[in-house]
Amino acid sequence: MTPFKIEISQDRLDDLRRRLADARWPSQLPGTSWEAGVPLGYLKDLADYWGTSYDWRAHEAQLNEFPQFTTAIDGQTVHFLHVRSPEPGALPLIITHGWPGSIVEFMKIIGPLTDPARYGGDPADAFHVVAPSLPGFGFSNPLSAPGWDTSRVARAWATLMERLGYHRYGAQGGDTGAIVSPELGRIDTDRVIGVHVNNLGTFPSGDPAELADLTEADQARLALMSTWGQDMSGYAIVQSTRPQTISYALTDSPVGQLAWIVEKFKEWTDPSANLPEDAIDRDLILTDVSVYWLTGTAGSAAHIYYEGARSWGQAQTRSPVPTGVAVFPNDITIRPLAERDHNVVHWAEYSRGGHFAALEAPDLLVDDMREFFRPLR
Repeated sequence: MTPFKIEISQDRLDDLRRRLADARWPSQLPGTSWEAGVPLGYLKDLADYWGTSYDWRAHEAQLNEFPQFTTAIDGQTVHFLHVRSPEPGALPLIITHGWPGSIVEFMKIIGPLTDPARYGGDPADAFHVVAPSLPGFGFSNPLSAPGWDTSRVARAWATLMERLGYHRYGAQGGDTGAIVSPELGRIDTDRVIGVHVNNLGTFPSGDPAELADLTEADQARLALMSTWGQDMSGYAIVQSTRPQTISYALTDSPVGQLAWIVEKFKEWTDPSANLPEDAIDRDLILTDVSVYWLTGTAGSAAHIYYEGARSWGQAQTRSPVPTGVAVFPNDITIRPLAERDHNVVHWAEYSRGGHFAALEAPDLLVDDMREFFRPLR
């Protein structure tokens, strides 16, 4: 394992500013807004802020406060944060982000997880945190070969935890992480003591009995699932079928990369937020976008959809590992379907936050993780 430090060259930052300043803008039809895509005026303002006011160096320094490493697993460079707790009895925990997320998602929760006493919590709830960048995402470099589906990622995570000397540990994840973490529990059952997820996707098998007697909340989530399929799934269709094609636009145009990601921060964050930055600090959004842009990994990150599409909708072996589920606004997590596929022993629903819970409601997510893992330690 090799110590790693984020050091983006000044040339790349200057190139980003030049491209933003020279952007070629489309027109926008009168009377249209977010329902047709990111509005022109909003994106121009955000791009201008990114190019003239946003300070990458400040956020680079904040990320570099966390110990980071790289290692080669199955032919792929994997980057990860490894933050050990000052508490000797801390539980090892591997946390996994999704798309369009990155390790930036975890900046608000690593401190409370590793050193709860410093943040007003119980030292007995401490974790040693391992936070990898998904293969092909950010500082885990562009993919070196095809075949990196979520099962292969889970196997890599099992290898990583073994290399770190962790023979008993927990797993947590949201979005893609909510697929990888349960799969890690399935393949490393003897070592994974529990799996905690947020933004867990649950999908009907076609058996009407699965959807009988749903609660009002689950019925609303089922309706949102239908809306997502009809009106909000364009990004997934493109990335799961033509990741190479979209990679040219996202790798050549920072405005294109910004629009591609910020649309999700609008659609998936707390529904009470009018704009993405009403839910998540604008600088954190831009730090996440910058990680994709500055590493040139938009295309390889999209491949996780391409690989995953081959197994979408297929039945999975029910996980035997104790599983905790945190449900935030805009999650399409239906309890009977979650219990069909997972050994759910903990369930919590929250009225604030959203898809990016670690950034939107870090206090709720951390408290829920502590509560779930407490009896499993």
